[in-house]
Amino acid sequence: MARIPPWIRLQMRADSEFGRVHGLISDLSLHTVCQSARCPNTHECWGKGTATLMLLGTVCTRDCGFCAIPAGRPEALEADEPARVAEAARRMGLRHVVLTSVARDDLPDGGAGAFAETVRAVREALPAASIEVLTSDLGGCPQSQGMVLEAAPDVYNHNVETVRRFQAVIRPQAAYGRSLGVLKRAAEASPRPVVKSGIMLGLGETEEELEQTFRDLLAVGCEVLTLGQYLQPTRHHVPVQRYVTPEDFDRYGDWARDLGFLGVASGPMVRSSYRADDLLRQARSARGCVPVA
Repeated sequence: MARIPPWIRLQMRADSEFGRVHGLISDLSLHTVCQSARCPNTHECWGKGTATLMLLGTVCTRDCGFCAIPAGRPEALEADEPARVAEAARRMGLRHVVLTSVARDDLPDGGAGAFAETVRAVREALPAASIEVLTSDLGGCPQSQGMVLEAAPDVYNHNVETVRRFQAVIRPQAAYGRSLGVLKRAAEASPRPVVKSGIMLGLGETEEELEQTFRDLLAVGCEVLTLGQYLQPTRHHVPVQRYVTPEDFDRYGDWARDLGFLGVASGPMVRSSYRADDLLRQARSARGCVPVA
């Protein structure tokens, strides 16, 4: 594996806002993907008073080759979790709320009902806030996904994670075509959310494969794209094949914009929910809609 280059840098600031968010999450017994997935941007985001809230527990039913979240048998759902998430968003004063979750293949609806209930709870607590959901493929079930879409999130995010060739290694319990179907259904929903996806780079993909993935996403109605460097969370996970330079990330971001994406974030430290409100503004502006306040 290549040595970590100098442009991979983690912010480790812990100011008053970081402490406030940490205390709030602990006080409400909530989980964040920032902590569970070992996100390198945690200090930056929490230092700005924001966090990506994770629903449905901290144990995933899938064992993906890139993810730090532990796999196993999840615990039962907590009936008051949507209310606690809404309270956390209210206390943080969020203008853009990002909700994600572990995969819950043990549930008949894949956790879709909990997503929908949480979206409604957050909207009641913060009527002016925009809401983004980052879901699993929900087993590819249109009815389950329909439950989330009926709650009318402003952004529907589902990551393909990597190019088609590496899906079986990186996401053995998922499927590239199934993920494209999730994004297509989101794009066909009414009201239509901004449709978003993300790709990790550095797993061995070629530029031709990357461009084809861009085209596949655009073909199903995806409008916003995040591109970031894959970082191996532990030695038991899939190793990094290449550290993509900042210059190449800029070039790939330009490719994506030229091909037709309305909003693109591309850089070594970019993650799915990184500066998500800015991407929503970009997409709405390009659509000709009123931007987020």
